[in-house]
Amino acid sequence: MFVNTRYRSKETEIMDDFSLQGDMLRQTLDQIAQINKRLGGNKATLGGLDTILQTIPTSNVIRIADLGCGSGDMLRAIADYGRKKKYRLALTGIDNNDFTVNYARKCSAGYPEIRYVKMDVLSEAFREQEFDITVATLFLHHFDDEQIGRLLNDLVTRNRIGLVINDLHRSNMAYYLFRFISLFIRNPMVRNDGAISVLRGFKKKELEAFHNALTNTTSTIRWKWAFRYQWIIRKYERTN
Repeated sequence: MFVNTRYRSKETEIMDDFSLQGDMLRQTLDQIAQINKRLGGNKATLGGLDTILQTIPTSNVIRIADLGCGSGDMLRAIADYGRKKKYRLALTGIDNNDFTVNYARKCSAGYPEIRYVKMDVLSEAFREQEFDITVATLFLHHFDDEQIGRLLNDLVTRNRIGLVINDLHRSNMAYYLFRFISLFIRNPMVRNDGAISVLRGFKKKELEAFHNALTNTTSTIRWKWAFRYQWIIRKYERTN
């Protein structure tokens, strides 16, 4: 079957239903975390975070938010990284599903530096939040272009240092690679949403266009295996 990846798909994922709960969702969150780790997702996000933190003194308390935190697997990896590097991190996981937030809290016992909040990132309440850095791993593709532009503008405004975004490169090769991998995946939600995620992913020029609409920022986009972009957005440092 031929698939056209010229434009972003508008098809929604099953997980975009924030009322979901139960064993199927829990199993899906766990499997997504494993797939992301095995295909380089954690490495891409942690590498971007390491880059953006290099000029920050380890004595500073650094407030980091993880959007669409899922089971909290990325935040736990960040916490482990922070402990190893001696950073003082205050980590906040944000998700719009009550069941997911509660599951993340359960999975993160032993990580006092992490807290979880149920919140819609497009809400006025979220626009009042302030952080030093926001990370978003396989999160941005859930939104349409207009929502992404608005969200990025809000994040740049409310973050002191910058953003680390890790999301999918939309291409035929990425799509068919996932279709092959899905032959070995039993979870129907992962099979369905994984394929849609690729088709909702991005071309590099689309990410560049989003950045061009922002002000007072620099942007670095790097392709990473497996078929994802590591996108670092930094705010200009004030010299006064």
